Amino acid sequence: MQTFKELQSLYLGYLNTEIITKSPLGLYEPVNYIMNLGGKRIRPVLALMSYNLFQEDIEKALPLAHAIEMFHNFSLVHDDIMDEAELRRGKPSVHHKYDINTGILSGDVMMIKTYEYLASLKSERTLDIISTFNRVARKVCEGQQMDMDFETRNDVEISEYLTMIEYKTAVLLAGALKMGAILGNASSDQCDLLWEYGINIGLAFQLQDDILDVYGDPETFGKKIGGDIVQNKKTFLMLSLVASMKYDDNQIFSTTATLNAEDKISKVKALYNKYGIKDLAEAKMNTYYQNAQAALKKLNLDSHKNKREIEMLAGKLMNRVS
Repeated sequence: MQTFKELQSLYLGYLNTEIITKSPLGLYEPVNYIMNLGGKRIRPVLALMSYNLFQEDIEKALPLAHAIEMFHNFSLVHDDIMDEAELRRGKPSVHHKYDINTGILSGDVMMIKTYEYLASLKSERTLDIISTFNRVARKVCEGQQMDMDFETRNDVEISEYLTMIEYKTAVLLAGALKMGAILGNASSDQCDLLWEYGINIGLAFQLQDDILDVYGDPETFGKKIGGDIVQNKKTFLMLSLVASMKYDDNQIFSTTATLNAEDKISKVKALYNKYGIKDLAEAKMNTYYQNAQAALKKLNLDSHKNKREIEMLAGKLMNRVS
């Protein structure tokens, strides 16, 4: 039963052995670039943790962990193209370092490599794992499309936003946990509980991200505060405000479109404070977090060290400095 840091180190060692050296280099060099650009590797480690709840031979799960991380980075490459993002993890995004065509094609081959790693799993339940992955991948695409659609809509409901972040963010966490459990020969009920845990912790994490974008400390959050407000992103906070405002404040809110970034953030934040939007968001976040803990408790593995590791990781994710 290994800790998060031990499993993270194990995965990084495996990652270093999976550098692609085949040609054409113009196709595979960008893959190596994005895969080695850093990050906490939370998704592959969750898969290893989940597997380790049921089996000890953790090396057997490394191809699964790598498939999950490969897919995650594939989605980042294509998302950056769609968002016209110049940076990823503080470094040039793939399409910015190389070019858009390279970004598209290298992303495509990453998806193919993902299936190669999944197909290599030595398990009687490999088809079940691939079926779960297909469900996850489809929902991630649906979530991305919903997010893009929201940019041109003025009638987005809070429930739609929650569905979007579930698909775009939470399902991959849930999928990593469930696929690790399937490979570990867990029961269907245990696999479903780990999926439920991942969905709820993913939703809680994204809502916390929304909150920290407005109320976080830029030194510890790692981003400029108020970016979502400046970009007119339809977050839980923004949609809750729109649903709560009275007429006079709605008029004030409408004038923020013409303000500079600093004044816009200040005005919108004042409205958030007036209507208690932060409290609403924190209450919703805590509901999801409690739902996640309840699902984990139902696993009936209370004395299992690796279950405690998953609980501790969730606690760290949900206690970023505000």
